[in-house]
Amino acid sequence: MKNTGIIVLAAGNSSRMGSPKQLLVYQGKTLLERITDTALEIFDPNQIVLVLGARHHEISSVIKNKNIHIIINENWESGMASSIQSGMKVLLNNFPEMEKCFISVCDQPYLTRDVFLEMIQLHETSSKEIVVAQYADTLGVPALFSKKYFNPLMELTGEQGAKKIIQQNMDDVESFEFEKGAVDIDTPSDYNHLKNKP
Repeated sequence: MKNTGIIVLAAGNSSRMGSPKQLLVYQGKTLLERITDTALEIFDPNQIVLVLGARHHEISSVIKNKNIHIIINENWESGMASSIQSGMKVLLNNFPEMEKCFISVCDQPYLTRDVFLEMIQLHETSSKEIVVAQYADTLGVPALFSKKYFNPLMELTGEQGAKKIIQQNMDDVESFEFEKGAVDIDTPSDYNHLKNKP
């Protein structure tokens, strides 16, 4: 994963879940540990930034032994843009040779290293500067942006996430079919459904 960084967004307060979804356990690991361990399989620790916000003391305790950049977005309530900016700043300071950057989340339990590797491969073969996951008739995370889009990412405001940049630059977007990306854990019923799957 040379010259590629990753920002894992995990700052939200899981309002629909009623408890931190980052700490929900699936197959013996919390969702936060799963994405962190997946990232560490293919990224150097210096290339990984985890953005926490709500209840960060409680949440960070489960990954204190991971040698990655963990930052606290005190402004998390303002929306996703501030978390993306916080992550970009840390990556660009610590990893100035970065040419590409993934934006990901912690509540996609089926996200594996192969998804990241295949998206990198697609970026290299497609000549497009943005590669995004496609599922459930939508384009979403994980999303890979080349350096060309670092400034627009830094200029997002409020509730705006990376999707705004994707929608504004569709002619520069390649999509990667990731059907299981549609499974994300927002509510207790989502979690129960996940646990009860064979």
